[in-house]
Amino acid sequence: MSSLAAAELLALRNRVPVPAVRVNEAAVATAFVSERHLRIDGRIPASFAPLSGFWQAADGWVRTHANYPHHRARLLSALGIVDTGQDQALVGVLSKELASRPAWEVQEAVYAANGLAVVVASAPAEAGPALVETRRVGQSSPRLLAPAVVPAQGVRVLDLTRVIAGPVATRILALLGADVLRVDAPQLPEDADAHADTGVGKRSTLLDLASPGDRHAFEGLLSQADVVVTGYRPGALDRHGLSPDALLARHPGLIVAQLCAWGWSGPWAERRGFDSLVQAGTGIAAIEGTADGRPGVLPAQALDHGTGYLLAAAVLRAVSDRQATGGGRHLRLSLAGTASWLLHDIHPAPAQGGADLYDPGSWLTETESPYGLLRHALPPVHYDGAPATWNRAPTQWGTDLPNWA
Repeated sequence: MSSLAAAELLALRNRVPVPAVRVNEAAVATAFVSERHLRIDGRIPASFAPLSGFWQAADGWVRTHANYPHHRARLLSALGIVDTGQDQALVGVLSKELASRPAWEVQEAVYAANGLAVVVASAPAEAGPALVETRRVGQSSPRLLAPAVVPAQGVRVLDLTRVIAGPVATRILALLGADVLRVDAPQLPEDADAHADTGVGKRSTLLDLASPGDRHAFEGLLSQADVVVTGYRPGALDRHGLSPDALLARHPGLIVAQLCAWGWSGPWAERRGFDSLVQAGTGIAAIEGTADGRPGVLPAQALDHGTGYLLAAAVLRAVSDRQATGGGRHLRLSLAGTASWLLHDIHPAPAQGGADLYDPGSWLTETESPYGLLRHALPPVHYDGAPATWNRAPTQWGTDLPNWA
């Protein structure tokens, strides 16, 4: 979808026929596990932390997420576990504590402490949120983009996302020529390995929106932006005056794209979440479970990556629509929406060929970066004439000036 949306935008800008789109399944399969293929000077990055995973509760299973230090601390605090700093020893303590409690009680106690734990659903959930929600907002003149070599050339994107799904989307927009500036709060550090994977093609700056000077710099960026992509839970940015309605009222013609975990309505809408937790809560983990009843996982963090490419496609389509009709756009996607699509709207088809035909090495490349020599996945987005890879390595997280290129 992102390949086709890119090709259509390029054709619209250049007033030419849409270039042919061809997507290689091996390229997609490689990109969907890009974090596993990443090497930094030959080093294999760490994946899930010891306190993240499936745990047997008194009456079922729970899934925890403790990769970030603040989430780890909240998990332990909620369960009354003293943090010794020795994660391998704490695995046994956590396992024993969780086994003594009902799964729902664990989920709610950890959530109340702003941590992350979800009851593993025993069966697939009913159809969930829509895959993509789009609405046109307000009136503004069409912004006519000049002819270009790549579809998103000259499009300015403020990237307020973290972890995988949002950064994957903006990584694709950067590939396609957008000037992508990621903005993070200095008090919420990002994992360096994650940024090395998803930061290619972009720049990264730190701004504290509660600081008058930083807020002024942010407003300056916002005044010249075409697109704002946010990946925080619903309502988290509203206190800074950055709700979609507030942004579109101040900046008619802006494209605001929002991403969240659990959807935009219902009792879980404001809860934090990650791919692994949504897989657990929607029943995917039960489907992927083993014969002895232990939950399992998809072979990739497919909700993150899939939603990322869908988000990129939605933004590209919104740019095309704005080119033709003007007005602002408000886009909403969620990991739960992608999960519902996979569970209820995709009809499996037999695989073509054998597993031995897939060679990920053909879809990997090496790039020198401030982090060291990166081995990373090539982009799977392709149309005739598409860029083969990004035009810049990731800069170190938070080290760029808050300005447009």
